Amino acid sequence: MAPHLWIMTTYNSGNINPLHRQRVKDREIIITEDPRLHLVWIRNRVFVKPLPRYLCSHAFWDAFLETPGVNKGSDKDPMVDVRKAATGFLRTYLHLVKYESDFRIAQEQHLIPTDTTWEKFCQFISSLQNVDDTAVSQRYHYGELRLTRLNFYAPFLIRRFHYEQVHGQYGDFFGRLFAPMLFVFALVSTLLSSMQVLLGVEQLIDDGAQWMQSWHVYRWISLVSLVGAGLVSLSFAALWSYMVLDEWIFTLRRKIERQRNTRMSSKC
Repeated sequence: MAPHLWIMTTYNSGNINPLHRQRVKDREIIITEDPRLHLVWIRNRVFVKPLPRYLCSHAFWDAFLETPGVNKGSDKDPMVDVRKAATGFLRTYLHLVKYESDFRIAQEQHLIPTDTTWEKFCQFISSLQNVDDTAVSQRYHYGELRLTRLNFYAPFLIRRFHYEQVHGQYGDFFGRLFAPMLFVFALVSTLLSSMQVLLGVEQLIDDGAQWMQSWHVYRWISLVSLVGAGLVSLSFAALWSYMVLDEWIFTLRRKIERQRNTRMSSKC
């Protein structure tokens, strides 16, 4: 799904909120050991993969992530994808832990080893500041991902019903549908009731002149109800369309700018 992530989020690897900002946004930090859920968020939860101790070891990188030989660093290098994924994952912590307060939160949530000091962490993570997107996996060209969008596009892009199922009970699944169904039901009921009243009011004309004054009132209320319900429906549809269109325009603009900058850099 990585080549299509530009559809779902900002084309910016720095689009990652530090841990203290996650708290400000009232997001609960959920530990996950699944790399594909790293920095995926839904409502008031964000999934973060802890930083393994071995990735902080230079000896581990030299022994397992550096492949000696003539193909080292080339596309034929069998470890090139692994190195890019590990480098991209490490670089996300450059944005997650920007301040000492973020470091304390990370230790409280067991995201980094507890015996690591703030000074050592800064010294280690500062080496990733100059890492370019070309040195990391395509997934890490982006920052946080919204799970609702991943699940929406999953049937079209990866031929799966969902990217990750977070609701294990039927009640949770149908509970998400209750609010929109209730809104549609109330809107349709209002429209049908207004139509029914409007048809009933027309029958008052045959009942004599004493109902003419009431006829005008009832007919006016029915028409206002019909027009009001229609305007509300159109307003919600227009607002949703504007939000989707605005996001697509912003995403396409960022993608075009990114491609233009890449071409200019290659020419230089």
